[in-house]
Amino acid sequence: MKIWPGNPYPLGATYDGGGTNFAVFSEVAERVELCLFDDEGRESRVDLPEREALVWHGYLPRIVPGQRYGFRVHGPYDPARGLRCNPSKLLLDPYAKAIDGDYRWDQALFAYDFGDPESCNDLDSAPFSPRSVVINPFFDWGNDRPLKVPMWQTVIYEAHVKGMTIAHPKIPDDVRGTYSGLAHPEMIRYFQGLGVTAVELMPVHQFVHDSGLVERGLTNYWGYNTIGFFAPHGGYASFSGHGGQVQEFKSMVKALHQAGIEVILDVVYNHTAEGNHLGPTLSFRGVDNPAYYRLVDQDKRYYYDTTGTGNSLNVRHHESLRLIMDSLRYWVTEMHVDGFRFDLAASLAREFHEVDRLAAFFDLVNQDPVVSQVKLIAEPWDVGDGGYQVGGFPPNWTEWNGKYRDSVRDFWRGEPSSLGEFASRFTGSSDLYQDDGRRPIASINFVTAHDGFTLHDLVSYNEKRNEANGEHNRDGESHNRSWNCGVEGPTEDAEIIVLRERQKRNFLATLLLSQGVPMILHGDELGRTQSGNNNVYCQDNELSWVDWHNAREEDVLTHFVRMLTKLRADHPIFRRRRFFTGAYSDENKLPDIAWLRRDGAVMTEADWNTRLGMTMTVFLNGHGIPERDTLGEEIVDDSFLLLFNPLDEDVTFTLPAREYGRTWEIVAHTADPLLARRRKTARASSRVDVVRHALVVLRCRTAR
Repeated sequence: MKIWPGNPYPLGATYDGGGTNFAVFSEVAERVELCLFDDEGRESRVDLPEREALVWHGYLPRIVPGQRYGFRVHGPYDPARGLRCNPSKLLLDPYAKAIDGDYRWDQALFAYDFGDPESCNDLDSAPFSPRSVVINPFFDWGNDRPLKVPMWQTVIYEAHVKGMTIAHPKIPDDVRGTYSGLAHPEMIRYFQGLGVTAVELMPVHQFVHDSGLVERGLTNYWGYNTIGFFAPHGGYASFSGHGGQVQEFKSMVKALHQAGIEVILDVVYNHTAEGNHLGPTLSFRGVDNPAYYRLVDQDKRYYYDTTGTGNSLNVRHHESLRLIMDSLRYWVTEMHVDGFRFDLAASLAREFHEVDRLAAFFDLVNQDPVVSQVKLIAEPWDVGDGGYQVGGFPPNWTEWNGKYRDSVRDFWRGEPSSLGEFASRFTGSSDLYQDDGRRPIASINFVTAHDGFTLHDLVSYNEKRNEANGEHNRDGESHNRSWNCGVEGPTEDAEIIVLRERQKRNFLATLLLSQGVPMILHGDELGRTQSGNNNVYCQDNELSWVDWHNAREEDVLTHFVRMLTKLRADHPIFRRRRFFTGAYSDENKLPDIAWLRRDGAVMTEADWNTRLGMTMTVFLNGHGIPERDTLGEEIVDDSFLLLFNPLDEDVTFTLPAREYGRTWEIVAHTADPLLARRRKTARASSRVDVVRHALVVLRCRTAR
């Protein structure tokens, strides 16, 4: 094959209609071979002829989409100096837009002989490795444009591409568990009916099933084990042989956008699937180990690890930063996604040892005209020292608010002295976000997420049940702040079943009526259970999939969620763009928010620390919203009362005096979700009975 010089930019394989340009960065390489594979797997090699600005590149005419390829990098193998080049290892392109196949675990994938980490073997890894694939970049997006749903109008639904539809009886068999399945009209109708505005997809970057899991007959179901930061995971495509996963992913995004639903990706830029110094050589390690990975300064054989996975991406190096930023831009400009949730985001801020909000990564994101304009959500912690950084990210970021999760769980299980913390979280966590100019939307509120108990299990188990993972129940969080309502696990006790259903509704009502941005875990609205397993990262089976066959039994809960999302969408009082201040309204001479005792009087400082203070009434003033609509008109809403009773006893509340509102209509009741058995209205100063562990929401209509 005759290869032309080509260009050093862009990195990766770029098809232009007549051929393909190949470019790969490596400062340590002495020679780079491009390896091409035909449909029978036969390999041919050609040296990349040019090296410019540390990028090796060349152009091959007549190389078209569907071509499978990889690299072999010649250079020093000296682990003590952090150098791990080994041309016997076929390497995935770090910029591959599609990847075909999976790894078949074998000694050849490792650059050393088992039992002797200091050795170097020359076993060819190609027979056991997937291939990078040249893709066709052309796609008919039609009039697809970013939806740009304001964050304060956003309701997020965290979902797993496969687990969401693999067991759905109304999705055709050939697309269940795929991108096409998620975009099927049945699913789109479901999302729209539920009232969500964005799906946050668990990792869809190409990932690897760890060898240890495969040996135990398990897989990396969650996907937090990335090997391709540009490639949609081929296992989620109905057809991926020639890069079809790229077209299928784009079609999914286009269909969701047409339905008014944004797509947010859970991305894992903190580490890769190559693990620690005993891990395989699959891509980055063999291309340029010290550029892509953070090594221990004292001994460069080892990897600096703040992720718990064996390695951390080297965000101190320009090439790792370029990889991350190029990847983010690619997913926005070429794949049309609407935002990102960054797994273990604190790792990206560790230029030295400490987490630094002024790190280069944040500077690059902040000044980037593409990435800075989409939704940016941090998981604000990692496993390193000082890694818990809730409230510590820059102003243009939002955060998974772990303190919200913990506080709401504690409140509804009746933990003493939790009321003040709960009040702060319910109103948007101003103590975490206000000082640096952020607003309530900085708080991504959640009670459950993929990592931990489902909502059903949160009210059914005090202890995790992770034996199926094969780690002797040592994995997963042990302090779940859960309450089983009196019996561990499944029960036929009707009273406990009723209480558990009420607790689910308490959590969901609190979540969807709190200030900030709510996130619902997929299947919680259907009563999905994982049988007490709070760490199903390796369970690609019915334990983790959404059970649609039994969903009919949970219609009341699903209806309740739909009612709440509509209530939130209809009333800006539940999605304020600014924090409450206690300021009084000129219209009705009342504060924008008031905390009242069960007798209707304003709470005193002492009330916050008493057992009776666990019950409270929250008044939200519809005349106290300091915002204007798109036409510049002041926003006025109805006023609301929320009556919270987390105690294990029935409580009678007295509604506040008539200046707060004359007539109140009950619009949500967690003990009567269909509002079938209770009186619908109440007058000022009248009494409302609230059963144990329940929340009642009342509305006073305001003249506009």
